[in-house]
Amino acid sequence: MRPADERRPRAAHPDPAPNTARSLTGTGRTGDVMAWQEWEQLKAEAAERQPTQMQLNGAGGGAGAQGGGGGAGVLGSVPAAKKKAANTIETTLEPGTRKAADVADEPTAAAVRSFAGWDTAVGLKKAHEKWDDQVKRLMGRLSSHKVGLRGAVSTLTGTDATAGLTVRSVPSGLSGLDR
Repeated sequence: MRPADERRPRAAHPDPAPNTARSLTGTGRTGDVMAWQEWEQLKAEAAERQPTQMQLNGAGGGAGAQGGGGGAGVLGSVPAAKKKAANTIETTLEPGTRKAADVADEPTAAAVRSFAGWDTAVGLKKAHEKWDDQVKRLMGRLSSHKVGLRGAVSTLTGTDATAGLTVRSVPSGLSGLDR
């Protein structure tokens, strides 16, 4: 009777050196192994360059450091820029996208009619349907971005005003000194 490990079926291609670099494609070509080894080396070098610690909410303690990230200590939001971007989407990008999509309609329809009865007509029709679908998706994304920009303006402005009122409502020993 053979020991248990001898009774198991053996793999068709046993791995002669399980701890060595292996091909990504499984072809075993030398170039593949070298590429894998080079990739592993590059990853190791990149990891060595990364800082070993991460400090959150620290400004480094230097003179004049403010806030958590060493910046000015305020959230910077420019409502006018957001409004301008939303208006650009509405007045330039959406109409331009619609116009570009419409330009392709008639020539494509004419080509489909010209190739009637051919596989080319079927292919053109399917390609145009795909084009229309992509245009609809793009228009939806543009609209979503426009709404998001306009919503961010009101959300950030409202949040800023609410925070200001909350801070001003807390009585302090310094209250009234600025008058």
